Amino acid sequence: MVPPMTQRSDGMTYAPTGKPNPVVGPGEFRFAAMHLDHGHIYGQCNGLIEAGGDLVAVYDPDPAKVAAFVKAYPQAKAVDDPGRILDDPTIRLVAAAAIPNRRGPLGCTVMEHGKDYFTDKCPFTTLDQLNQARAVCARTGRKYGVYFSERLHVESAMFAGDLIAQGAIGRVVQVMGLGPHRLNAPGRPPWFFRKAEYGGIITDIGSHQIEQFLFYTGNTAATVQAAKVGNFAHPEYPELEDFGDMTLIGANGATGYHRVDWFTPNGLSTWGDGRTIILGTDGYIELRKYVDVAAKGIQDTVILVDREREHRIEVNGKVGSPFFGRLIRDCIDRTETAMTQQHAFLAAELCMQAQLMAVRVA
Repeated sequence: MVPPMTQRSDGMTYAPTGKPNPVVGPGEFRFAAMHLDHGHIYGQCNGLIEAGGDLVAVYDPDPAKVAAFVKAYPQAKAVDDPGRILDDPTIRLVAAAAIPNRRGPLGCTVMEHGKDYFTDKCPFTTLDQLNQARAVCARTGRKYGVYFSERLHVESAMFAGDLIAQGAIGRVVQVMGLGPHRLNAPGRPPWFFRKAEYGGIITDIGSHQIEQFLFYTGNTAATVQAAKVGNFAHPEYPELEDFGDMTLIGANGATGYHRVDWFTPNGLSTWGDGRTIILGTDGYIELRKYVDVAAKGIQDTVILVDREREHRIEVNGKVGSPFFGRLIRDCIDRTETAMTQQHAFLAAELCMQAQLMAVRVA
């Protein structure tokens, strides 16, 4: 179910897979894929298929992208007209990973056609796109889901949410998130280096961090206190930002500091040493998501220090990705168990606000 050339060393083609855990029967939840500009579409589809969804169609204007996709998912019928997906009443949801500045308008089109939408992050590149999507959501009653994969498709991150809900570390007072990525510039498409299309580093990969801050702290409102961006090492790409950071304060007083960058060294075995440290009043959690450095082959390590002792918990292959099953059930039952619409839109809004106020430091 994974795309050709998928490898842990390249974040753009990293598509997690897990154990099947269907929440629906065959034919009960039909979905399609559109606009395959980012490799995350494979992770989105893997998750939905493992939860019981039926991938039935695919559209992209680039025949090469479609051919690679159909090779990975032969059950998906290639169509040469997006209308054949949008006008099909049996298709409940469209998954897409368009160029970032096209994701918002595409989502509105999908919702206007009576379907739920599941986009790769970042879901928007401008506040105007967000406002338009909010209006279309309200008018149509459709869902605008977002693939914040650094929590939703990472077992250690999901496990941390369970620990917090169980009170393992008390009240969360701060979240520190580190989101380094490997640039691999020769393998990137031209839009990746044009700010109007990718939105800036905080809007793009910073969106993961803000979503996690809101989730782990339980905030439904927050403000950005400061943000910085820079291009320290890539003058040949003048519109690229290779560094960004931000600080936030939630409505309940919890704070966040988050750093994102494109400086993963070649010596690292994976595309980024993503880490999250969650401080509570009675303990703390550290997540070593994709690699435990110098411990070969180990990922999804959870370090917990609570009221009683130290714990080191390896959760890879033990937690799964329950988000996708919840999303499917939400689309069928019109509930909000996977992620509320307010949460998804707030995470997007805060990352764009941080991007707009960011001070350039290099």
